[in-house]
Amino acid sequence: MDISQFKNPYFIGFFMAFMIGPVFFMLLKTSILKGARAAIAFDLGVISGDISFMLIAYYGSRTLLEKIKDDPRLFLVGGLILVIYGLITYLDKSNKKEIDETNVEVPKANNYFKLFINGFFLNFINIGVLAGWLGIMVVIGPSLDMDPNSIFWFFVKVIIGYALTDLAKILLAKQLKKKMTPLVIYRIKRAMGVVLIIFGAFLMLKAFIPLEEIMDNVS
Repeated sequence: MDISQFKNPYFIGFFMAFMIGPVFFMLLKTSILKGARAAIAFDLGVISGDISFMLIAYYGSRTLLEKIKDDPRLFLVGGLILVIYGLITYLDKSNKKEIDETNVEVPKANNYFKLFINGFFLNFINIGVLAGWLGIMVVIGPSLDMDPNSIFWFFVKVIIGYALTDLAKILLAKQLKKKMTPLVIYRIKRAMGVVLIIFGAFLMLKAFIPLEEIMDNVS
């Protein structure tokens, strides 16, 4: 896996869209039971929750990142956040049981506003998502010199990648639901945890060794 892909905003959006959880099941179930429009309304709420987390991550860390943006220890902090997030994802005991998608309730009426609100809050209460966006902000912000315009457009591209991936999930909901068995989901979540741990470890190493030297040794 090319580590440079993690600085590709569309790849980040794709990756974050596949963080398995209640949002994943709710999106599939809404699409199957209520149709694509209802699922899109729900997904817009989910994306709004992610945008809220991005804003919190940006404004919550902006002052600190501007002060230490040229400090290699910044990579240590960002890498540590991602490693911890990856460990939590990998070691989460609930992964073995997995969320029972039959317990994910979809509103009976096609109330698009209610679906939007449900999507927003179902995503917003997951503090792990905030940790993920904070780790990404710590890594990406300084690489863009903390320029608000560059950061804005970077995360616009992230959201586009996220939204397009979710749209594909909505359109392929029936096929995905059949294939996403508890064992498959368990393996996907653990694999995502491993990816986050590896990437976080690379970032922590970058605090002491130039990334180019690390990649030369790996290759």
